[in-house]
Amino acid sequence: MTAAWNSPTPPLFLILFFPFLIQVLPMAAHCQSIIAAGGVENMLAAQDSQRHSSGDAQLLRRMCKFDSIYQLGDSIADTGNRIIENSLGTLCSQFPYGETYFNEPTGRCSNGLLMIDYVDLWWRQRVDPAAQEAGLPFLNPYLKNDSDFSNGVNFAVGGATALPTSVLAAIGAISPSTNSSLDVQLDWMSSFFNTTGRAQELKDALFVVGEIGGNDFNYAFLGAEKTIEEAKSFVPDVIQVINDAVRRVIKYGARRVVVPGNFPIGCLPVYLTAFKTNNRTTTYDEFNCLKDLNGFAEYFNECLQHAIKELRNENPDTVILYADYYNASKWLFRNVLFLGFDPESLMKACCGVGGEHNYDSARPCGTPGVEVCADPDRLVSWDGLHFTHKAYILMAKWVIHDILPQLHCNASSIEI
Repeated sequence: MTAAWNSPTPPLFLILFFPFLIQVLPMAAHCQSIIAAGGVENMLAAQDSQRHSSGDAQLLRRMCKFDSIYQLGDSIADTGNRIIENSLGTLCSQFPYGETYFNEPTGRCSNGLLMIDYVDLWWRQRVDPAAQEAGLPFLNPYLKNDSDFSNGVNFAVGGATALPTSVLAAIGAISPSTNSSLDVQLDWMSSFFNTTGRAQELKDALFVVGEIGGNDFNYAFLGAEKTIEEAKSFVPDVIQVINDAVRRVIKYGARRVVVPGNFPIGCLPVYLTAFKTNNRTTTYDEFNCLKDLNGFAEYFNECLQHAIKELRNENPDTVILYADYYNASKWLFRNVLFLGFDPESLMKACCGVGGEHNYDSARPCGTPGVEVCADPDRLVSWDGLHFTHKAYILMAKWVIHDILPQLHCNASSIEI
């Protein structure tokens, strides 16, 4: 089994020396009150190779203790719930999914680890080395009976939506794979806490609400053929459901909550293939991503950040953070050569077939005859919709270093 940190990528402390430019994203008229989010890239503090000494680990244990992680979301974070619901209903249950790290499919929609897997590994390695050496498992899926949930629970389900599937169906956006939307996952969480008696033990837990909502728009754009303006019309509904989910986990006892935003969907091979056009001058950006779809993702993320600001005002004793998945992935695109990716394959799926982006919705990854690229670590996209093991790990590192100082655990005393 290949360790997550054994890759041909430059060491993290070198990556974190790499400078970034800050771009302020324009605010949509719908969200005039939003405070401008951080730009496409944030400067990360320079690190030295000794920042994770035993002394730092002791500080982290004492000042920034997390004893468990509770994850809600979709296939960006699902570690097996979807294939337990219906193993025949998802290609993520088929090889070559899981080939790089696990050597078999586990239900993760990638060739290896997901971002939440790396966050879990990173934290245990640096904060609780004894637990790491004991080989505690990754966050187990809630639906896996008799699992070890000592380090938390993963409630995320591949294909899940923020809005109930009945609400989406009313506008023609059909969820083809699962009915386990965010409200269902929250019910599972409530049942788990009530059954196990952990409701009184959550002050040192980390709650991750999302990424969720991406599939609401995937089904709208790719299935129901909604326009961007039509999709914008139900952004407030999706944001409200995510808001309510955060309020609900706070009622359960959460004191630290992370809410991720959406990715630049205009850079995904599934969208690049579906909305391909010859009008390259006005349609595509410098990375050959679709400008309008990325603009929609920025709009959604800014609305989400505005909502998070209001949640903070309502809950001054709770740390509620935005995890900037959009800028983490844009960082990859801007630094492909430095990070070891192939710039010629930046917008291609590793596991796929056909066309400019190596993606065909009729022959997706996991179906017979669809091959895998020679070196998945050279590509960002795994199957056209999800990222590769390496891309997820690098984005997780970016996010960790972006949010750790904000977690109100005396992080200023710790070299991050």
